[in-house]
Amino acid sequence: MSANKLAKKAKATGEVGKTAIQVVERMMNLLDALAEQEESSPLKVLAEQTGLHSSTAHRILNDLIACRLVERGDGGTYRLGLKLLELGNLVKARLSVREAAQIPMRSLHKLTGETVNLSLRQGDEIIYVDRAYSERSGMQVVRAIGGRAPLHLTSVGKLFLASDEPTQVRAYATRTGLAGHTRNSITEVNSLESELSKAKNLGHAHDHEELELGVSCLAAGIFDDSGKLVAGLSLSAPTDRMQADWLKALQETAIQISKGLGFKPKPKP
Repeated sequence: MSANKLAKKAKATGEVGKTAIQVVERMMNLLDALAEQEESSPLKVLAEQTGLHSSTAHRILNDLIACRLVERGDGGTYRLGLKLLELGNLVKARLSVREAAQIPMRSLHKLTGETVNLSLRQGDEIIYVDRAYSERSGMQVVRAIGGRAPLHLTSVGKLFLASDEPTQVRAYATRTGLAGHTRNSITEVNSLESELSKAKNLGHAHDHEELELGVSCLAAGIFDDSGKLVAGLSLSAPTDRMQADWLKALQETAIQISKGLGFKPKPKP
C-alpha cells in the first residue's frame, strides 16, 4: 500500500484535513519507535512514544502490517517486519556492488569500446543500476539507470533464472506469460529452460537481439562472499560488432568485482 493510498484511507476514516505528509510522518515515527525496542512493543507504549492516540496508532500499524513493514508479535504487540530487511538488503547490495564495480567496468569499457551494464534482480525484472559507456559506443538503445527489463529477455536475467529451481522458472513463465519484445524473443517455456540449462553449464548467458533488434549482449554473474549471485555484468553492442573474445574479459571483470565483495573462486583442478 502506497503512502498516497494510506493518506486517502486516513482521510476516509475521519482524519479530515491531515495531509499525506502528516500520515507518512506518523508512519515513520511508529517505525522509529519500533526500531528503538529490542523486543515487540505493545500499542500503549508505541502511542505514548509517538504522541498518537491509541486508535490512530492502531489504524496506522494495521496499514503497515498490510504492506509487511510491521508484524504482530505475541500478546497484541508489534515489531518491525521482514519487508524492511528485504529493502535494506537490496539497498546494501546496490551500494556495495556499485562501489566495487565502477573501476572494473570503466576498464572493460575502455578495452572494448562498448557499453557495460551492471544490473540487479528485482522480482521478475532486472534493474540497471550503473553503466560505463560513451557516445562512440554507437548503441541504438541505452537504457537509463533505474530502467527495468524482463528477466527472460536479457542476458543478466537469464543468469538469475538459471540459478532458480525448475519450479520457480515455471512459475515465472506462468506469471509473466513470457511476453516477447522482438522476433528473437524466447516466448516458450521449453525453449527458455533449454537456454537456461546452457547458461548454467557455461557460467554465462547471451541475449541475441531478444530485447532490442540490432543489439546483442553477453553477461557474467557477480557473486558475494557467500557465493550467492547478487548482480550481473553485461556487455552490450550492435550485433555486427560483438566479438567472441570479449567474453573472457567480461568474465574476468565479473570475477574481479566479485572478489571485491569477498567472493573466493574455487581453485581450478
